Amino acid sequence: MADVTLRDVARASGCSVATVSRVLAGTRPVGAETARRVREAAETLGYRPNHAARALRSRSTGTVGLVLPQITNPFYPTLVRELTHALHAGGRAVLLADCDDDPVAEAEYIADLLGRRVDALLVIPAHEERSREAVTAAAARVPLVLMDRGCGPAVADSVAVDNTAGMALVLDHLAASGRRRVCFLGATGTASAAAERRVAYASGAAALDPGAPDRVALGDFSVEWGRAAVDEVWPARPDALVCANDLIAIGALQRLQQLGVDVPGEVAVTGFDDIPMAALSAPGITTVRQPVAELAAEAARLLGRRLAGGGDGHPRQAIRLAPGLVVRESSVGGAGVAGAGVVDGTVPAPGGAAALWR
Repeated sequence: MADVTLRDVARASGCSVATVSRVLAGTRPVGAETARRVREAAETLGYRPNHAARALRSRSTGTVGLVLPQITNPFYPTLVRELTHALHAGGRAVLLADCDDDPVAEAEYIADLLGRRVDALLVIPAHEERSREAVTAAAARVPLVLMDRGCGPAVADSVAVDNTAGMALVLDHLAASGRRRVCFLGATGTASAAAERRVAYASGAAALDPGAPDRVALGDFSVEWGRAAVDEVWPARPDALVCANDLIAIGALQRLQQLGVDVPGEVAVTGFDDIPMAALSAPGITTVRQPVAELAAEAARLLGRRLAGGGDGHPRQAIRLAPGLVVRESSVGGAGVAGAGVVDGTVPAPGGAAALWR
C-alpha cells in the first residue's frame, strides 16, 4: 500500500495542501471546523508524517541527543524514562548514547550525534575536566543542557540536584539519631557530583566529630566498591556510613551483613539517589531522593527555550533542585537511636514543601 500523502488528505478533507500542512504541523491557527475535517481525514486514511521530508524543509530533525556516562547505573534508566516523556510531549524524539564513563568515547558520541543533525544535546558528563572540551565545542553549535553533573562554570545551561543540601539532610538526620563516628564512602573526583558530595560531607561532618571529615574512603560508584570500602574502614568502628550513592550503600550493607554487624544497631547506612533497590534492600536504605521528574522537566524547558531562540544572548542558567531525605530502616530502629518509629518517610530540604510520609 502506497504511503498516504498530504495531497491525499487534502483531497479527502476538501482543503488545500497548504491548509492541511498548517493543521498537521500546528504552525498557524486554522478554523476549528477546518482543523477537525483535516484531522479526521488524516486519521481515516492512516496518514503518518514524513519526518525526513519535514527535516529537509525546516532544517530541524525533531531529535535530541542524550549522552550518559553509564546506563547500567540504575539511576539513569529512570531519568531517561522521564526525559523521553518530557521531550515527547514537545514533539521531540531522543537518540541515546552510553559512553561507559569514557570521556574519549563521550566525545565521539557527541560528534556522531551532531553529524546526525540532532537539534540539541543533553549531556551527563563522564568527567568534570576531560569532558569539557567536547561539551564546550558542542554547546557552540547546538543548544546543550548539562544534567546531574557539571564540567566547569558557564559551559552550558545546567540542571542538577543540590548535593550540598542533600548531604546536610543526611548529616542532620544522623546527628539527631545520636551518631558521631561517621565515615564517608565516596568516589574519586572524576565527576562533579562525587566531588560536591565529598566536600559537603567534610564541611558538615565536623559538627558531629572533629575527626569525621578525615574519615573518608574513595573508590567508585559501585556495589563492589561498597563491599570493599567496609573492609577498609570497619577497623575504626564507625557508627554511621555515609555513602555517596545507593550502589555503594547496597554493597556496604551486604558486606556488613556478611560480617554479622547489626544495622542500624551498631552502624547506620545511608545512600544518595533513591534508586528502586534502596527500598527493596533488607533493611531498606535511608537515602537522598533526587527529584527525577523535575530534573527532566527543567532540562526539557531549558532546551525548549534555547531552541525557540529565547535563550540567545542570555547568560547560561545553572539550576539546583531541592532533594528530600527518605528515612528507612538502615538508619533508625536500633537501640538508643532517636526517631526509631520513622520509617520510609520523605523529609524535604529546607525551604521545600511540608514533610511527606507514605
